[in-house]
Amino acid sequence: MLGAMADVESLRRRLESFLTDAAGGPARVLEAHPLAGGASREAWSVDVEIASGPQAGRHALVLRRDLGGTIHRDSLSREQEFAVLRAAHAGGVRAPRPLWCCADPAVLGRPFFLMERLPGEAVGRRIVKDPALVAARAELPGAMGRELAKIHAIAPATHGLDFLPGPAAASNPALGVLAQSAAALRERGEPHPALELAIRWLESHAPQCAETVVVHGDFRIGNVLVSPRGLEGILDWEFVHRGDPHEDLAWPLVRAWRFGNDGLRFGGVAEAEPFLEAYAAASGRAVDRQAVDYWELLGNLRWAVGCLSQADRHLNGEEPSVELASLGRKAAEMEWELLERLSRP
Repeated sequence: MLGAMADVESLRRRLESFLTDAAGGPARVLEAHPLAGGASREAWSVDVEIASGPQAGRHALVLRRDLGGTIHRDSLSREQEFAVLRAAHAGGVRAPRPLWCCADPAVLGRPFFLMERLPGEAVGRRIVKDPALVAARAELPGAMGRELAKIHAIAPATHGLDFLPGPAAASNPALGVLAQSAAALRERGEPHPALELAIRWLESHAPQCAETVVVHGDFRIGNVLVSPRGLEGILDWEFVHRGDPHEDLAWPLVRAWRFGNDGLRFGGVAEAEPFLEAYAAASGRAVDRQAVDYWELLGNLRWAVGCLSQADRHLNGEEPSVELASLGRKAAEMEWELLERLSRP
């Protein structure tokens, strides 16, 4: 306990020093505590008071900092995620306003950035079940569909996002994403017949992609903030890339993101159609339902491999964590889902 308190005090002092320089006025950290969740990045709730300068006043912030290891090789750096968040905020997306970024690991031990703290609940199982959010749940499909249309409208060249990973010209985004998951599975060197069966099916049924867009990459319940007023913000931008818009449309339909309410395909809160229809109306882009089904299947495969990779971060000592270790067992749930879906006529 004393060690943990010392770590918090050290972070407080170092963050005050950074903010005093970055904000142009004496800064004082009033409160700092870690937030729950965040298997890939560490997040802290931070209240700061800046005495003078252009940023004078009290700020409710979230500090987002690297953890050990990564889930995907193409994960953005904190500097890149900060730039994406800035572009999204400028484009009118309900995203936290990014404020300060630091790539120097000497400041807080690892690269980090600070953004405004928005209200709302982010824990998926609470969003799905909390009686106080009944009205908000009814509005989520439409609100999230409209926000996703704004994300897909971001122009990388306009906002200096040319660093975003994506498919080579004329290549199929689905096959590229599938190849990444297949390679990650092979590297583990252990048999997973259900996943290997799914890979073979997905290789032979990949849909064509008419256009590529800026894809959020983790757009789902659990990465949004929801209050009784409705959708408050879109979180976790580290997996943004260029790709098929159907990738984002299908990801919130993956069974793992229904949080036990499996009868409602869209994040455990609604059927899929209101979400897809809201997106189509806001974006002016036709939605291919077969492509959505394909990407949903691929999403189950990706998350199965992701769970195994998360467990590896614990097992190889990169980031010792009971949470990461427990994710490894969830791969079996995705294997069951893949087999069940592939067995349908």
